[in-house]
Amino acid sequence: MKIRTLLLIPVLFLLASSCSEARKGQPHTADAAAQDSVSQIDTTGLAVATFAGGCFWCTEGYFERLKGIKHVVAGYAGGTKPNPTYEEVSSGKTGYAEAVQIYYDPEEVSYQDLLEAFFLTHDPTTLNRQGPDVGTQYRSAVFYHNSEQEKQVRDYINKLELAGTYQNRIVTQVAPFTTFYEAEEYHQDFYRRNPNNPYIRSIAEPKMKKFEKVFGDKMKEKQK
Repeated sequence: MKIRTLLLIPVLFLLASSCSEARKGQPHTADAAAQDSVSQIDTTGLAVATFAGGCFWCTEGYFERLKGIKHVVAGYAGGTKPNPTYEEVSSGKTGYAEAVQIYYDPEEVSYQDLLEAFFLTHDPTTLNRQGPDVGTQYRSAVFYHNSEQEKQVRDYINKLELAGTYQNRIVTQVAPFTTFYEAEEYHQDFYRRNPNNPYIRSIAEPKMKKFEKVFGDKMKEKQK
């Protein structure tokens, strides 16, 4: 992808309605066989990245379509309370952000590729919010796992800033990874398993189509 994302209109994916509102009344049920569970993942030979970019339903949906991505798990990162629940994180008082943990083959997709996809698919200039979703749980954040990841993300943010890609300053939190807690089962693989959900159809699907146009050459064959 190189630096082509620097030339694109940065804010392509604004939300028209609140993700938290869409979850009201959402049944806590799902096909258990369809989800990735941290405890069940074979991470042999895989690298890991952790991003927070607003509602994790969409963030997970983008990344699981890219070549080289083996597993994407929705969850919570950046806080300290053991085993947080969705309701606790939604209060905005736990320090956690809705995040995704990505397990990928570095021979097929690079961390730089992931950074480009991450910054293109959300607005990194709005502090503690994405569209109408407001609160620290919806903040933009990169939780780096090693010094090389930290260097790459800071360098990429500097490149975006120098290029004037965004009208406003990037406020993405760059912090060391500490702990990731897997979200409740019904959140996992939500985009793929719930194509008729009103939020998915009206908000997420149009955003996904734009994403696919930009990253078509990086998409898994079965999802093009």
